[in-house]
Amino acid sequence: MSDTLTGFPALGPLLARGALLSPLKRPRPDAAVPATRVVLPGVRVDLARLAAYERVCGFATGADALPVTYPHVLGFPLAMRIMAGRSFPLPLLGLVHTSIEITQRRELAATVAYELAVHVAGLAPHRRGTEATVVTEAWAEGSLVWESRSTYLARHRTEGRPASEAPEAERKPLPALAEWRLAEDVGRRYGAASGDRNPIHLYPITARLFGFPRAIAHGMWTVARCLAAQQVGESVCVRAEFKAPVLLPGTVTYAADGGRFELRGGERVHLSGETRALSG
Repeated sequence: MSDTLTGFPALGPLLARGALLSPLKRPRPDAAVPATRVVLPGVRVDLARLAAYERVCGFATGADALPVTYPHVLGFPLAMRIMAGRSFPLPLLGLVHTSIEITQRRELAATVAYELAVHVAGLAPHRRGTEATVVTEAWAEGSLVWESRSTYLARHRTEGRPASEAPEAERKPLPALAEWRLAEDVGRRYGAASGDRNPIHLYPITARLFGFPRAIAHGMWTVARCLAAQQVGESVCVRAEFKAPVLLPGTVTYAADGGRFELRGGERVHLSGETRALSG
């Protein structure tokens, strides 16, 4: 079933609806997922908002090409429309973004109109609960030019580790390339540029309501900041896993080697990822 929109849905009412419905949901990996594919045609990039995003993430401003992470920002309101709905089986409150995989097939111009589409691909058991996979697509002139697969975790009691989820192999730390001191307002600046104003990212008092001692950086900001420090090609696949929150203010180490990258705080890895060029 396809649901075609005429404009971006407002995030405020979606967040409120998702919060109200969250206590009514009992997540489990065998629950039904909504069959809806939300589509928004004719999307044009707000260049002022794009510039604000580029500044807070560390990308060069003024280039015609979109940062590889920016279509996620464009598609986020559509994903929220699904995840805040009654038919989405996981509670929106407490939902944790655990990973993202992005495939960009060619350079994306900032002045082109895109069609965005979002759907839920399915649920899977996780050792800490249930994960949903949300797929976002960007189309231009009838061709799929960009897509992502994000996993979101709803934590709840489980019977144990799923057989398919093996322990991670130990990896040597990547060589440190830079140390970044993150200001207390990074979450508010990124929230203003991206539209993601989740209270855990804004102020210490709102973050404490959800169990964090201080506001935490957006996971997608950490990915974008790392990719801004790399030379990412026009046709590329990016895979990143969010492992631990980054408290604000704070200091983190950016490390990279070849296509691999990570963000660390002392011995703790906050983010690990990898980029690879697409062949053909």
